[in-house]
Amino acid sequence: MSGTDRRFFTTPIYYASGEPHIGHAYTTILTDVLARFHRQDGKDVLFLTGTDEHGQKIQDEAEKRGVEPIELCDLMAERFEEAWKTLGISYDRFIRTTEDEHKAVVTAFLKRLWDREQIYEGTYSGWYCVSDERYWTEKDIGEDRRCQICGREVTYVEEKNYFFKMSEWQDDLIKQIEDNPEWIVPEVRRNEILGFLRQPLGDLSISRPKSRLSWGIDLPFDADHVAYVWVDALINYLTASGAIDPSKPDGEQGFDDVTGSWWPADMHLVGKDILTTHSVYWPTLLMGVGLPVPRQILAHGWWVVGDTKMSKSLGNVVDPLALRETFGTDAVRWYLMREMPTGGDASYTPERFLTRYDELANVLGNLASRAISMISKYRDGIVPDSASNGLESEAHGALSEARASIARLKVHEAFASAMDLARAANVYVEERQPWAQAKDPAQASELDETLSTLAHVLVVLCALFQPVAPEKMGVLAERLGLDGVPTLDQAIATEMAGRSVTSGNPLFPRVDPTWANSED
Repeated sequence: MSGTDRRFFTTPIYYASGEPHIGHAYTTILTDVLARFHRQDGKDVLFLTGTDEHGQKIQDEAEKRGVEPIELCDLMAERFEEAWKTLGISYDRFIRTTEDEHKAVVTAFLKRLWDREQIYEGTYSGWYCVSDERYWTEKDIGEDRRCQICGREVTYVEEKNYFFKMSEWQDDLIKQIEDNPEWIVPEVRRNEILGFLRQPLGDLSISRPKSRLSWGIDLPFDADHVAYVWVDALINYLTASGAIDPSKPDGEQGFDDVTGSWWPADMHLVGKDILTTHSVYWPTLLMGVGLPVPRQILAHGWWVVGDTKMSKSLGNVVDPLALRETFGTDAVRWYLMREMPTGGDASYTPERFLTRYDELANVLGNLASRAISMISKYRDGIVPDSASNGLESEAHGALSEARASIARLKVHEAFASAMDLARAANVYVEERQPWAQAKDPAQASELDETLSTLAHVLVVLCALFQPVAPEKMGVLAERLGLDGVPTLDQAIATEMAGRSVTSGNPLFPRVDPTWANSED
C-alpha cells in the first residue's frame, strides 16, 4: 500500500459477452468492501471497474446474436452497471474499453513500446482458445487438445503477429517478486508465479490480424492488425488513473512522470485464473514502457459447489441477484465476505448461507432492535447522558482488530471482530438486565449507563459494518438519530446523549428455516 492517504483499487474488467454471476459479484464486492473500509478510515479512494469489450469472443457472440459488437457491448455494460447498483457497489469509475479515451491511451502505450524497440514482427503458430483469448503450447493442452482454463477445445492457428519482448524483463520481474514478498498475495499464488518463472519466459503476441479479427483497437504502426484483447484490457487501469494524456506530444504524455495521477494502482484484485496475465504480462508491459508496476496484486479463490468450480458451462452458477430477492443485498455481501477466507476457495451451500444470515439477524439485528426498543421504552426515545461506557475498551479493541485484519487482507477476520463486538454487547445486556434496572428507581443511573453504552456501541458497529452492509447501516444510522454513517474515528467520538432514536422493523427479518432445504 502507498504511504499517502489515497488508495486506488481495481477489479478486472469483465468480458461483455455474458451476464454477471457470483464470480463477478465476489470480486467486485470484495473490492467494494476494501474501498468502503478505507473511505471509512479517512482515505481518498478511487475504485475502478468496468467491461472488456474487444476480442474474438465478443465478435463471435455478437455474430451469433445477429447484432453489431458495439450493440452487444452496450447491452452487457448496462447489465453490469445495473447489477453493481443492485449489489451496492460504490465504484468511482466504470470504464469501457470502447471509450475513445481508452483507445487513445492504448494507442499511445503501444507506440511507446514500438519507439523503445520493445515490439517486433514475427509468425505465430500454435493452439488458440477463443473463449479465453489465449494461446497455448503443445505441452499446455495435453493429448485432448483443451484449454487449461475453460476446458474447451483449442484451434491450431498460424499467422503473422507482432510480439512484445517480454522475455527481456524476466529477471526484473523475478527480482520484483523476490524483493517484495507481499507484492502477490496470498503466498501460495506468489510461489505459483515464481514457479512459472523458473522456465524461460517467451515473448508475448500482442496483435491479431484483421483478416481474422476486426473488432479491436488498431495498432499505431500497422493498421492491418488490432491489439490483443488482454493487452488492450490491462491498459484500462492506466487509462483510469489519469497518468497518460495522449493528446500531448511524445515525451509529454506522462510516461516519464506519473506525479499527480492515481498511478500506480494500490491493488489489483483478480481471480486466481487470471493471475498470470496480471503478474507477468502486465508488469513486464509496464516495465517495457518505463512505468512503475502496481503496488500489490491480490488473487482470490473460486466459489465451488462440492469439489467443482462454479461455471456457467456446467450450469452450477448461483445467481447473487436471486439470493438478494429473498435476503436483501447486504445479506449476500455479508455471506461472500464472511464465508470465504481472502485468497482461498469456498464452497456455497444454502445451509451455510442461512447460517451466516442468522448471524446477522440474531446477533447484530437483534442487538439493534433490543437496544433501540429499550431506549424508547425506558427513556422516551432519548439517549441518556452517562459518564461511563461499559463497552469502551471492547469497542476500541474491535476497531483496532478490524484495521489490523484489513491491513493483512483478512477481510473475513475484520468482520468477525465486528460481530464479536455485537456478541459482547448482547452479553452485556444479559448481564446488566436493563429491564430489572428499570423497575428499581435506585438504579436509574445504572440504567442510564446501560442504555448509553448500548447506543455508543451501536454507533461503532454501524461504522464497522458499513463497508459490508451499507444499506442496513444507513438505516441504523438514521434510527440512531445520526445524519449518516460515521467514519471509524467519528464513531468513537460521536456524542449520543440527547439524541432521539426511532424503532423500526427488524434490520434482518427472520427467514423460514426450511428455505435451505427448498433450494436445488
